[in-house]
Amino acid sequence: MKLKNNFFYTIRENVKDEDSISSNLLVRSGMIKKISSGIYTFMPLGLKVARKIENIIRQEMNDTGASELLMSHLLPVDVLDKSGRNQSFSNSIFRLHDRYEREYVLGPTHEEFFTIAAAQKIRSYKDLPFNLYQFQTKFRDEARPRYGLIRVREFIMKDAYSFDKDLEGLDISYQKMKKAYQNIFDKMNIKYKIVIADTGAMGGMLSEEFQALTDIGEDIVVLCDQCDYASNIEVSECKNEIITNSEQELEKELIHTPNAKTISEIAAFLNLPEDRFVKTIIYKIDNQPYAILISGTDEINETKVRKLLKAETVEIADEETVKKVTNAEVGFAGPINLDIPVIMDEKVLNLKNFIVGANKTDYHYKNVNLQDFTVKLTGDLRLVKEKEKCPICGGKIYFKKGIEVGNIFKLGTKYSEALDLYYSDQNNQLNPVIMGSYGIGIGRIMAAVVEQNNDEKGMIWPLTIAPYQVGIVIINSQDPEQIKIANQLYEELKSNNIEVLLDDRDERPGIKFNDLDLIGIPLRITIGNKIKDNLVELKGRTETDSTDILIQDVLKETIKKSS
Repeated sequence: MKLKNNFFYTIRENVKDEDSISSNLLVRSGMIKKISSGIYTFMPLGLKVARKIENIIRQEMNDTGASELLMSHLLPVDVLDKSGRNQSFSNSIFRLHDRYEREYVLGPTHEEFFTIAAAQKIRSYKDLPFNLYQFQTKFRDEARPRYGLIRVREFIMKDAYSFDKDLEGLDISYQKMKKAYQNIFDKMNIKYKIVIADTGAMGGMLSEEFQALTDIGEDIVVLCDQCDYASNIEVSECKNEIITNSEQELEKELIHTPNAKTISEIAAFLNLPEDRFVKTIIYKIDNQPYAILISGTDEINETKVRKLLKAETVEIADEETVKKVTNAEVGFAGPINLDIPVIMDEKVLNLKNFIVGANKTDYHYKNVNLQDFTVKLTGDLRLVKEKEKCPICGGKIYFKKGIEVGNIFKLGTKYSEALDLYYSDQNNQLNPVIMGSYGIGIGRIMAAVVEQNNDEKGMIWPLTIAPYQVGIVIINSQDPEQIKIANQLYEELKSNNIEVLLDDRDERPGIKFNDLDLIGIPLRITIGNKIKDNLVELKGRTETDSTDILIQDVLKETIKKSS
């Protein structure tokens, strides 16, 4: 591309309404443009990067034997009713009606419709296995879009689905796709971890995420300093040691604690450490009130609660509900004589003579023990903390932030059973098809790469997905000889399948250099006065100094640096 008569622009200053390094640089470089909160246009340079990412993914998908298709954005809601996901999506999807008042949604994901597509082929076990995929725009009504392309309302995703006759076949398909994903992210030089994750609204038996490690990440990745353990904090197991507590159990005692509602306030009032307290937090779980008990120094992991109770929704109860079930103001809830189910974190099993709310405003009980109340269920319900022991090897846990750029699921039969996708086996018996799901976000990859690869000058694209591999700068755009040499090199590089950008604008050299650095072109060739000595300058984006090379060696040296 030659810039002088082409669509090209950059923004000199930081963008005020962008809240991440990647979104600021992508907007400033003219790659994306915000249309509304969480909605972006991919401008020509940005679309070029996105297409390169797609092509890397497409090649790996095709190499696994997967077949590409394209589904509709507009989806009839009755299909989501069959799978039970219409309600679980709640307010997170865009809904609309046609002129006949039939309800549709803008596709947030396409599991049901891949299931319907697969049914066109599947009759017998001989029709399995196979894998279908697409690149499709998804729509989700995010409550708080942020960080540019990381959390948006409209985004491009590659979603793939495998169809197998049994779990052994699913495992083969799953591992094949997992390896393809590793190839994809390795080709883009993304620093990532594969972590165990929550299956969430997708359902299924197993989920793993590919987390690009970066400080702007929304997810917390739990890692071990001794082994390869890696997990999303939502599902990270807590290793609780069984402790023999020889402390003598005392009789519980009601104590007056005026205006002391929080753990820190009560601890200060009683002059006791916070680990002597057990919090009772009232939740609404599938719209029913529950009390959850957890140590005063820990936090509840709502994902674990949902899994333990096999619930759809888990949310902290409103003030009115808390008052109704405890007969007290918020801050004084406790498990004793409570008429709702009580579930407890297993760490509390090690405690004796602890302090809880009394279900009476301005009062607590001290010296409470397990026999003083009834527990419906006990389990691992807390969020893991840094420096705790690894659940695998006992090493120390530490945290990193990550951007989820890909995920893979063992869905099992959730959708095939709901939508009647069955096959006939060797004994002519009908069995549900076993499914897997595999997603990658194109925009998130762009954002993650920029978050991991930037400096004070701008972005630093890896060669595989840079919009152009080489940028040529003409120092004096009025010098006919410089223009001639630049155009000769431009055509020579293009004819050898090297993507090249020629900055032939009537701008100062500093502006041209800054723009190429901002948009992250990996290699820069500078055409200046040294051409009288048959020389030009070659410089890598991350290099401090340029190198003089003979004009006739430009192609050879460019190929060497870009290989």
